[in-house]
Amino acid sequence: MILITGGTGTTGADIIRQLAAAGTRDVRALVRDPGKAEFIRDAGFEVVQGDFERPETLAAALERVERALLLSAPDLRTVEHQARFIEAAKRAGTRHVVKFSAIGADASARGGFAKWHGEVEEQLRASGLAYTMLQPNSFMQNLLGSARQIAGQGLIYQPVGDAKASFVDTRDVAAVAARVLTEDGHEGKSYVITGPEALSYHDVAAKLSEATGKQVTYVPISPEDFRVGALAQGLPEWLVDALGLLNETLASGEWAAVTDVVREVCGKEPRTFGQFARDYATAFKSEG
Repeated sequence: MILITGGTGTTGADIIRQLAAAGTRDVRALVRDPGKAEFIRDAGFEVVQGDFERPETLAAALERVERALLLSAPDLRTVEHQARFIEAAKRAGTRHVVKFSAIGADASARGGFAKWHGEVEEQLRASGLAYTMLQPNSFMQNLLGSARQIAGQGLIYQPVGDAKASFVDTRDVAAVAARVLTEDGHEGKSYVITGPEALSYHDVAAKLSEATGKQVTYVPISPEDFRVGALAQGLPEWLVDALGLLNETLASGEWAAVTDVVREVCGKEPRTFGQFARDYATAFKSEG
């Protein structure tokens, strides 16, 4: 039995679809809201209700589970939540935990997602369970959160200057996760998952322009302007702080390296940003 947590989120849903397409059997999904899990049932998979805030729900979800995907939504209590899951997996006799982590995960990082994921990785390594760490770069799909703005104004605002990153399509991250969850030989490994090329947001804007047939321009902004705008949109301060640290890291150029993980694990080429832009072009086009 394979347990998927976070299965109704963007990447989690992609993982569910990859497992279904591969004909995988004996899959269970732990979801907070069963009303959002109809597509999981349609795939022939079991759905159980629960979440990381209710540790009493984890034992039932992990019953008879051999491999589990540890994926939770961004939260200030990520370390606490995921540590609970690791302990529950140990008690349940789960053999292998696949942690959905992040590029640059490091317990000694200044703070934010890199530090939180790094601390959980250390706990998982010390747990005695077999593990695999998935460390994807920034998702191409993150731009969909700005799709309306891009469609209406033709502008992308980011506080990272001219820095480049090897953005990755969540569908390719999901393909790696699905392989790791269904194959032997990935235990004890950490996979930094990237796209096939390092791009600046100037490059991203040019590729969106080509895919949509309308001009898209990247406008660099200051970290201060990003923070003010994010807070004005109602994002909690802890999340704005964490996003600010991510932006600093991207701006430093640390995320520009390209890996062969998608090719090596899945036997296929990772999607380019141009492919992503064409696939989602409608989202970036103005309704008018």
